[in-house]
Amino acid sequence: MSVPTHYFLNTKTYHAMLIFISLMILAHWIMGRDVSRNLDRFRKLDWKKNINDIWSRIRPYANKMGRTASRPILQFYYVLNDRNTSALDRALIYGALIYVLLPVDIFPRAVYRIIGVIDDGMALLYVHNKIKDRITPDINLKVEMTLDEWFGVVYEVQ
Repeated sequence: MSVPTHYFLNTKTYHAMLIFISLMILAHWIMGRDVSRNLDRFRKLDWKKNINDIWSRIRPYANKMGRTASRPILQFYYVLNDRNTSALDRALIYGALIYVLLPVDIFPRAVYRIIGVIDDGMALLYVHNKIKDRITPDINLKVEMTLDEWFGVVYEVQ
């Protein structure tokens, strides 16, 4: 009986490995490269261990970016948690969320200003185009309920 590799890693190392593999899958996928090797590695990792870390980063991001910018982040989060989501879509979503929510960037916003915002947006756009069919009415309802809880209910006057 073999013991999975993650039993020998401390939590920080395991988390860093998950982030690295997810970002590699995202980068390779955007560049049109084969992701199968890294996807096999991703499948062996338990991404659910780190889902609370992602959730804890979404709320501060939402407070800073506002209701509209938070909507796709929440859609990604709820699709990530959907049991019908494929491993590739999970890896792409995880990579995009980590890329946007972590302060480490290829083009840091503080240094490159608009370019630092555009690279985050491009990562979200690429992944959104891949997973948009997985955003169900049920997921959109969860997103709107979360946004209403955080920002208050939005009423439309007709």
